Amino acid sequence: MIQEATVVEASMLTAHRDERPKFLKRFWRSGMTKLGGFLLLALLLFSFVGPLLYRKSAINPHILSTDIGPNAQFPLGTDSLGHNVLSQLMVGGQSSIEVGFASAIVAMLFGTFYGMISGMVGGWVDTILMRIVDILLAIPSIFILLFLDVAFQPNILVMILVLASTAWLGVSRLVRGEAMTIKNQLYVESALALGIGRFRIMLRYVLPNIIGTVLVAATFQVADAILSMAGLSFLGLGLPPPTPNWGGMLSDGMNYMFQNSWWLIYPPGLCILIVQVSINLIGDGLRNAIETRER
Repeated sequence: MIQEATVVEASMLTAHRDERPKFLKRFWRSGMTKLGGFLLLALLLFSFVGPLLYRKSAINPHILSTDIGPNAQFPLGTDSLGHNVLSQLMVGGQSSIEVGFASAIVAMLFGTFYGMISGMVGGWVDTILMRIVDILLAIPSIFILLFLDVAFQPNILVMILVLASTAWLGVSRLVRGEAMTIKNQLYVESALALGIGRFRIMLRYVLPNIIGTVLVAATFQVADAILSMAGLSFLGLGLPPPTPNWGGMLSDGMNYMFQNSWWLIYPPGLCILIVQVSINLIGDGLRNAIETRER
């Protein structure tokens, strides 16, 4: 019986390995996916490699150079306190991207295993776990985010956990539905009949079959998290000074909307727009590749 279970597992893993090169080819053949990847790579280089090349402080102000438009010394000008806008844009991208990706990863991990346990175990366990999700989903996410952000002193770790606290809910429902479908498949029933434990089945059979769906959801969660962080920062509830971020820069720039200080508004807004578009294009490419494989 153990040998039969091993054969079943080996055949499943071999099938998934054979599918990987074809999946990557389908994913990357779309021009829009390539565009999204190029835009995201450009933003990553700008935010993380840019400060290594453009060695200007994003925190120390230039007292004698406040509210200056773009020039040779300050390519994107300075704000009302004399901060170099280009340096702040680079460093602000680091915190925005780090929080966005980290909160999406936390939400994906927790939501995936929460949903798998609910779908695979079923019964009263499934009922209780899903009612908890329903109750939390009934509360507008902005209220939860505002409450948690005010209750705890904002920092990068707190922002990651705050954003992940609402992002995992939709993932858990999605994964639960996939797990319930896979649970009724013949190969899973055969594995249960052979005495393979449920936890091992979740890791060996369920997770590989839902990983594509989870990755698609993760890409959109990254975009949502970056946008949510920008929204909180715009309301003055984001990362505290002196840590810059795109949402906070946009919020500060809006105070000078009618003073023709466009360099305080358009650059952070454009960065938020580009990261949203790039990640959504990548997510669409992943979804199309998965749907083609399933057909």
